[in-house]
Amino acid sequence: MASVTASTTPQTNPALKEQPEGAGGSAASAETPGDDAASEVEAAQIATDKPRASLARRMGLIAAGWIIVLLLGGGIALERTLTRQVEANFDEQLEYQLTAMVASAEIDSFGEVWFYRSLGDQRFLEPNSGLYWQISGSDFEPYPSRSLWDRTLELRAGDVAQNDPDHFDSDVHFYNSNQFADEPLRIAERTVILPGSETRWTFAVASATEAMDSQIQQVRLILIWSFAVLGLGLIVMALMQIRYGLSPLRRVRAAIQKLRTTGENRITEPLPLEVQPLVEEVNALLEHTERQAEEARRHAGNLAHALKTPLTVLTNAATARDPNLSEAVFRETRTMQRHVDHHLARARAVGRRAVGQARTNVRQSAEAVRRAVERLYPDGRLDIAGSKDALVAIERQDLDEILGNLIENAAKYGGGSVFVTVDHEPGSPLCRIWIEDDGAGIPEKERNRIFARGARLDTGKPGTGLGLAIVRDVAEIYGGSVTLGESEDLGGLLVDLRLPRA
Repeated sequence: MASVTASTTPQTNPALKEQPEGAGGSAASAETPGDDAASEVEAAQIATDKPRASLARRMGLIAAGWIIVLLLGGGIALERTLTRQVEANFDEQLEYQLTAMVASAEIDSFGEVWFYRSLGDQRFLEPNSGLYWQISGSDFEPYPSRSLWDRTLELRAGDVAQNDPDHFDSDVHFYNSNQFADEPLRIAERTVILPGSETRWTFAVASATEAMDSQIQQVRLILIWSFAVLGLGLIVMALMQIRYGLSPLRRVRAAIQKLRTTGENRITEPLPLEVQPLVEEVNALLEHTERQAEEARRHAGNLAHALKTPLTVLTNAATARDPNLSEAVFRETRTMQRHVDHHLARARAVGRRAVGQARTNVRQSAEAVRRAVERLYPDGRLDIAGSKDALVAIERQDLDEILGNLIENAAKYGGGSVFVTVDHEPGSPLCRIWIEDDGAGIPEKERNRIFARGARLDTGKPGTGLGLAIVRDVAEIYGGSVTLGESEDLGGLLVDLRLPRA
């Protein structure tokens, strides 16, 4: 039976150069010329970095902005409404006085207007009282109230009548007038034809707007103070709500600080539902970090333990001045090289897995490996079948290394034919890759031992005995597996590789 070795292509590592005794300390203590420049650049960058925006400040500014905008808009709308209401009440009083004038007016024997009853408001009798009335006719002198004294109202109806003598409008009209110095007026007027006369009489009532303006000013002052107090209260309530609402984040920060100070490894404090996913992610990150740290410690311990025995052998041989020292150095350094290569491969795989979720096309990686293997074994035959779209959650470099070891072993120790099948179970969470050859295979009792570091069944061909060990370790790091069996089609070795799908 032909033997098969779990080997990989020899890798060339740069040799370690020895330094003269005493040079190490000076080299370690010497400063490189770029250190000062790098530190200055870093200090400048830190100095120019802008302070990070506070989430609470950002929410507070947004809340305050919206409160101010809404209160300002609502205050303006309410001020306009109340102002129009005050003006409407003022006009209603003028219209009431105007109606009373028309109802009390009659035509005397001379064709002039007179009141058969006095108007009720005493201010009509007081000079310059601020409340006035006047009756005008086209062919008569204006008939004013005693409060006007020696003044006369300039009415718009008179101006219209001069331009249009036939103009008649029985509706009440309101307008503002500044004809009296320092006494703005609000005037209500209408055109009336009294019984017994064909003259178009214009009845007008005017009132000073000082009282109305005072009421409007008072309304505005009340609105300003009310909305200012309301806005301040709403802003304070919003800030209190923000502080209370963000308190779970402060509790998370305190819990993380507690992790650093007390040595705890999980956040167990109950928190609101909105923050709980963040806590779960932090706990998952802590678990992932612990797992990686444990793996790093285990790898370092395994490497130290693996290198301890060869170093002890070399030390003893050098101390005893063994005549076969060179032979021992060659043998033990090869052993140390195998251990270093193995642990470096594991460390690279762990580091790349921690970077993020990778997506690699299996068929493309297998085709690239086939081209490389065909150059090494031009007489062999290598066929690839199966899915062309299968993606696995593994870095392309690691997948190339896994497939390179397996396909190269199949080509090296098989009978010349290698068959690779990709993804025969698309519904499975794991992507299956089969590598078959037409060699003699591996006995079932040897299949588990062949995965050990340095295990080789055929020592007649070059290799380090690390191929299948690296394949197994890298596959397990990514959550996959590799098993050996017997090929039903070719009769040789069957490698069943399973990797998680992307």
